[in-house]
Amino acid sequence: QVQLVESGGGSVQAGGSLRLSCAMSLYGYSPYYMTWFRQGPGKEREGVATLSRYSRASYADSVKGRFTISKDNGKNTLYLEMSNVKPEDTAMYYCAASTAYAVLWYRPSGYDYWGQGTQVTVSS
Repeated sequence: QVQLVESGGGSVQAGGSLRLSCAMSLYGYSPYYMTWFRQGPGKEREGVATLSRYSRASYADSVKGRFTISKDNGKNTLYLEMSNVKPEDTAMYYCAASTAYAVLWYRPSGYDYWGQGTQVTVSS
């Protein structure tokens, strides 16, 4: 059973930094996209950053230059380094995995597995 477990969320002041982790138990499942999504209060779930099987990173415009996605293959862990955070970054953050390569990475419907989420709250 594939499992994705997020950690690292918390409360941070605007301008600060936070690192989210997603521990992945894949059991032979080989995702094409490994992605961080977020869902703020009253908002739809949106793609934040993705890392493809070939280590190509893509970001939502709203986080470009502030967030960095990476993966430690030895630890099977996906990371999201968040810097210069803003109150509008407040959301539940989820990691997700998809084997489909012909999808728009930022759309939640293309994903097979999801973690339970970790809350990030940014105060001004």
